[in-house]
Amino acid sequence: MSKYIAMLRGINVSGQKLIKMADLRESMTQLGLEDVATYVQSGNILFHAKETDLKLLAQKIEGQIKKDFTFDVPCIVRTADYFKKVLTNNDFLQQGKEEKRCYVTFLEEEPDLIHIQKIEPQQYAPEEYIIKGDLLYFYSPDGYGKAKMNNNFFEQKLRVKATTRNWNSVNKLYELATQ
Repeated sequence: MSKYIAMLRGINVSGQKLIKMADLRESMTQLGLEDVATYVQSGNILFHAKETDLKLLAQKIEGQIKKDFTFDVPCIVRTADYFKKVLTNNDFLQQGKEEKRCYVTFLEEEPDLIHIQKIEPQQYAPEEYIIKGDLLYFYSPDGYGKAKMNNNFFEQKLRVKATTRNWNSVNKLYELATQ
């Protein structure tokens, strides 16, 4: 049985889509996921499952949340091995940029090149991003709260579902997934 990390988008933010983590764990256990654990209130779920289709797992989790909590919550599921690659391929850290200003946006799928080319990065300087397949590394020297290019921006421009985590959370999720 494989270990997975599900990342929910937009729960428990500014009083919206409130879900207690104990209730979320119970909901996911009812779905049939095993060894369910959560990390912080923003919707990170670690679990084991026999299912290996990541999109199907995400759809099942979204459906269970809709059933149990009555609202839509986008979900992206990745493996612990995927997170290991995320941690070893951050060009911004290799350039010596501040870790606390680095973020990772997980994209549901690789965006079409035509959408990527429509973004004019120079308009958003000093913010920077690098897209590697279905992954977007983001650097915001002023912090994410002041970023012009945020999760909504990338979803709209790239036309893919996305969810963003800070560098510390990405590291912690990998650590928890490999324990």
